[in-house]
Amino acid sequence: MNELEQAKIDGILQEHNYDKTLVIAIMQEVQKEYHYLPEEMLSYIAKELKLSEAKIYGVATFYENFSLEPKGKYVIKICDGTACHVRKSVPILEEFRNTLGVTEEKPTTEDMLFTVETVSCLGACGLAPVCTVNDHVHPSMTPEKAKELIKELKEEAANEN
Repeated sequence: MNELEQAKIDGILQEHNYDKTLVIAIMQEVQKEYHYLPEEMLSYIAKELKLSEAKIYGVATFYENFSLEPKGKYVIKICDGTACHVRKSVPILEEFRNTLGVTEEKPTTEDMLFTVETVSCLGACGLAPVCTVNDHVHPSMTPEKAKELIKELKEEAANEN
């Protein structure tokens, strides 16, 4: 972990007053910043909060929302709950995977721009089928809309560089 990264983590810890009861919120902030929980940062957080690394890793692995693996800039979650599934979420998932060249085993693109995941339910059943991109809901999704969404996200990323 370099000095800049350590300063960011120190800032997050300070915002939470080094309160070990806020470890989940601290880890959420770190993941928001890095799109996953880097091992060295978890060790540093454990040390700074005077918690065991086992405790920190226990939290990180217990909650499905935390990731110990790097994710892309855009995390696409396709709902496969009952309402979405019966409204054909599988072809949408296949479109995302085929267009981006990812699989269930390798969900992140080589350029670290996209990660494609399935989730059991996004809680937006009335809008089915849905997906989210970095927690922004995209309702009434279709394979064609999925292809267009990827195009828009690629353009957005290109314009940021």
